Amino acid sequence: MNWGHIHLLLNHLPVVGTFFGVLLLLLALLRKSEELKRVSLGVFVLTALLALPVYFTGEPAQKVVEHLPGVTEPLIEEHEDAALFALLMAGGAGVVASAGLILFRRAERLPGWIVGAVLVLSFATSGLMGWTANRGGRIRHTEIRADFKAPTETEAGGEQKTEKEEEH
Repeated sequence: MNWGHIHLLLNHLPVVGTFFGVLLLLLALLRKSEELKRVSLGVFVLTALLALPVYFTGEPAQKVVEHLPGVTEPLIEEHEDAALFALLMAGGAGVVASAGLILFRRAERLPGWIVGAVLVLSFATSGLMGWTANRGGRIRHTEIRADFKAPTETEAGGEQKTEKEEEH
């Protein structure tokens, strides 16, 4: 196992965690459940914490893949820039969620402004996590790049079929 492997194992956690947290918070608002609101805030705190090792394993993972065929520095830099914004946004959502949980732990209800702030930050975080994941996927998954052109059967090493063979 190397840093690239570790980065790939961890990177799904904040992406999925943020998406799950958003859905949970929306459900909490729909049901008017204070308990679910607190749980969703906890998910955002956890997601922010999980984003840290993902971000910090990125640089060592780069060293593993930067010389592989098809990997380019601009693709890595795009992913790295997006990752920084996603980390900062996740951190912001995590800090606000954590403050809400700590400051209002004894309150019967969480203040609407805390829940609203976390909701806005979580939507932004979710979008940035998705954008970052897409940028990271483009590093090794050429099929999701805008400039991707699928190889023909002949280029891929397959036999070319005649028109008659394709009809049957």
